[in-house]
Amino acid sequence: MRRATDTDNMLKKNQDIELEIDGMTAEGSGVGHFDGQAVFVRNTAIGDVIDCHIIKAKQNYAVGTVNKIKKASPDRIAPDCPSAGKCGGCAFRHITYEKELEIKAQRVRDAFLRLAHLEIKTEPIIGADEKDGYRNKAQFPVSKDTRTNDPVIGFYAFNTHRIVPQKDCRLQPPVFKDILDIVENWIKENNLSIYDEEKNKGLLRHIYIREGRYTKEVMVCLVINGDEIPYESKLITELKSGIPKLKSVVLNINKADSNVILGDEIKVLDGDGFITDKINGKTFRISPLSFFQVNTAQCEKLYNKVKEFAGKDNRLLLDLYCGTGTIGLTLADTTEKLVGVEIVPEAIEDAKKNAQQNKITNAEFFAGDAKEIAEKLKEQNAHPDTIVVDPPRKGLDAELPAIIADMAPKRLVYVSCDPATLARDCARFAALGFTIETVQPVDMFPRTSHVESVVLISRAGS
Repeated sequence: MRRATDTDNMLKKNQDIELEIDGMTAEGSGVGHFDGQAVFVRNTAIGDVIDCHIIKAKQNYAVGTVNKIKKASPDRIAPDCPSAGKCGGCAFRHITYEKELEIKAQRVRDAFLRLAHLEIKTEPIIGADEKDGYRNKAQFPVSKDTRTNDPVIGFYAFNTHRIVPQKDCRLQPPVFKDILDIVENWIKENNLSIYDEEKNKGLLRHIYIREGRYTKEVMVCLVINGDEIPYESKLITELKSGIPKLKSVVLNINKADSNVILGDEIKVLDGDGFITDKINGKTFRISPLSFFQVNTAQCEKLYNKVKEFAGKDNRLLLDLYCGTGTIGLTLADTTEKLVGVEIVPEAIEDAKKNAQQNKITNAEFFAGDAKEIAEKLKEQNAHPDTIVVDPPRKGLDAELPAIIADMAPKRLVYVSCDPATLARDCARFAALGFTIETVQPVDMFPRTSHVESVVLISRAGS
């Protein structure tokens, strides 16, 4: 066994080394260094000293697995899930929650300093009161065990499409397992065809479930490679019998030969095709294709911070990437007029109905690309006092910061699920004369590697 102080050439596959973990990647892998070469190892903690087996060796980095923990990190704890370290969900179930929050906050700070070269005031991360059972949504891939022909339901292993069987995830409410048991029995009893992604054949691809945290209303969605399912009435009967708060059963049609989970077409089999839930006292309608934060309790903390940053002196507030209107509608009492923009038409329909349901009359919503509609508003001489953006992981379109700058808002509130693209976009705003005032990390997804942030950006002289 060679030690990390030994001198040698580049690491080789199947080599065994001693490694001390001294850092963490954005995906939650531990990082150690061997003769200056980075080695990434899942399921490790900063401070671990391990016997490491190299499974991949490249010129600039290597990937290893743990043969043995020789010295455990003081932050290491015993995982409380049988799938810990196997499925690609929880990256931090083997370390203390306090250390997890520290890692996530540091990740946000590092993104601004190293990627954007900005030294920014970062507030202490807002942790979660509930670290288990918080998810209101889950998507379970389905495959077939080639030995038994039984369905396999669970989650993908990290960076693979190999399904780790798991129906009782600790991050999700107990009703999800009840639903999966019912669907699994229905699959077995009726010998339902299961999708094979290598052949692009078979029917059932994913089981997709949503539950309202406060209403407890449940939606079950089957993602299929086809137009209909056999034994439909039998499934609905069994779900209604076993799930008292079942509100809707729907199909999502996805015939694409790709790993995209959801298609664009929805068929309602039973119920209204949506559920409702509450955020900060307001009621929201949630359809299968609508974006809705998966952790409702932390979402309320996040939106309270957005409201604080947005201020109360708004004549016009523009909410880009508004989804079903959840952020904008919680800010409606801070502005004379609210305009929301979202590219998913179904989400905009939900946003309009959400405004009606909450008796909010000063809101307008438009379906379309955020950049294109922002450009039109600019041409119409619209001057929002506050612009809120909550883009997908890829961040803002490269041209959007300049369009926003031309609209001359007093402030911008940026909600992000990816520190790297957030830092990149903040650097663009800084180059346009804006000041990055405050960064507030929020742990929306305890035990996973993800971290949310809210940033207050002000225009010079505003």
